[in-house]
Parts: sequence; structure tokens; C-alpha cells
Amino acid sequence: MEAKKDYQRGLKDGIPIGLGYLSVSFTFGMMAAAAGVPPLAAVLISLTNLTSAGQFAGLSLMIAHGSLLEMALTQLTINLRYALMSLSLSQKLEPGITTVQRCIVAFGNTDEIFALASGQEGKVSSWFMYGLMTLPILCWSSGTLLGAVANSLLPDLLRSALGIAIYGMFLAIIIPPARKIASIRKVLIFSILLSCAFYYLPVLKDISSGFVIIICAVGASAFGAWMFPIKEADPS
Repeated sequence: MEAKKDYQRGLKDGIPIGLGYLSVSFTFGMMAAAAGVPPLAAVLISLTNLTSAGQFAGLSLMIAHGSLLEMALTQLTINLRYALMSLSLSQKLEPGITTVQRCIVAFGNTDEIFALASGQEGKVSSWFMYGLMTLPILCWSSGTLLGAVANSLLPDLLRSALGIAIYGMFLAIIIPPARKIASIRKVLIFSILLSCAFYYLPVLKDISSGFVIIICAVGASAFGAWMFPIKEADPS
């Protein structure tokens, strides 16, 4: 009975996350279909990954015929935070949760799910996490399918308009904190300049897109850590 209540509570809390994922995955489905990826293959990618930035980067590499090494390193760089988030979330789970249950929770541990689960008072059960993951996973996968199918049905003008939705989402994510926090703004400007260098400068522009993503991500992170280190609290 307690498990059912926890699942229902998690399911309810996951509604806004699922609705948000629906729109973003719709764009991914459209882009995947436009690149020639079959709808069911696109859905399988979403169902087994659950990572927006990783999937969009992976799709770009697939389109550019990148190597498996580039794909592996790119995904490792972009998604490494999930390993750290899962380790942190494991401390939030109730005692007695098995390794298999922890693996299931880790599979569905996205940024938004991690933030919501971490904000809960006290420990959380595995059933709460299952409920919290259910709608985001379903919406992310179904949104991909809808986007892939819509790509073949919508007129070219509307497809082009919807195709820029992902860029609007990224702008909506980075601009508000960049306007308020100087350190984020400076790291953002540095990453833009670094990306432009790889696009326009001789020799650098010949580097494949996969390694450019890796270098820019690591370079911007290193710049931020060097220029704006987090000060440790005084133990005294």
C-alpha cells in the first residue's frame, strides 16, 4: 500500500517534467527524421538514452559520419555529470534498496528528475523514483515518435520553423542565468569564442565536429573552474 502511494506521488510530481520533455523530444524526432533516421530507430534512441544534449550531439555526429571513438568520447564528456548525480542521489534513497533497483533509478536520472528528487524532504523510496521517472520516459519517447511522424506530414515551411525550437530552448536555458551571474556570462562568451575559432580559423576548422564538441565542452569547463573556483567553506 505504501509503495502504491509513493508511486502515485512520484507520478504526480513527474507531470510537469514529462510535459516539458514532450516538446523538446518532438524537435529531436523531427531532426532525426529529417536526417534519414527511421521513426522507430529515433524512438529507440530516446527510450535508451534520455539525454537531450547527448542525443542531439550524437545525431549531429551520425549525420556527419563521425567515428565510433568520437561518439563515445562525446557522450562521455556530455553525460559524465549523470554518474556524479547518480552517486549523489544514491545517498538520498531509502536503506535496503537493491543494486538492481539503484541501476533502474540511475537509468532514469535526468537533470530535472535529480533536482526534484533531491529537493524532497527525507529519504525517497524506489517506488517514488519509479513514479517520478514514468511520465518523463513515456513523454520523451512518444514526443520523439510524434516529431518523426510529423516531419513527413507537415509542410516544409512549418518544419523549418519548428526546426529552430531546440535553439530557442538552449537560449531560454542559458540567457537568464547569464544575465544575472557574471561568471556564467564570461564562461558563455568564452565558449562562443572557442566555438567560432573552430568554425573559422584555418586548421582548426578541419577538426571533426565530434572532437570540436569535446574540446569546447572541456575547454569551457576548465576555463570556468580556473577563473571562478568554488571557495571551500571554512571548517572552523
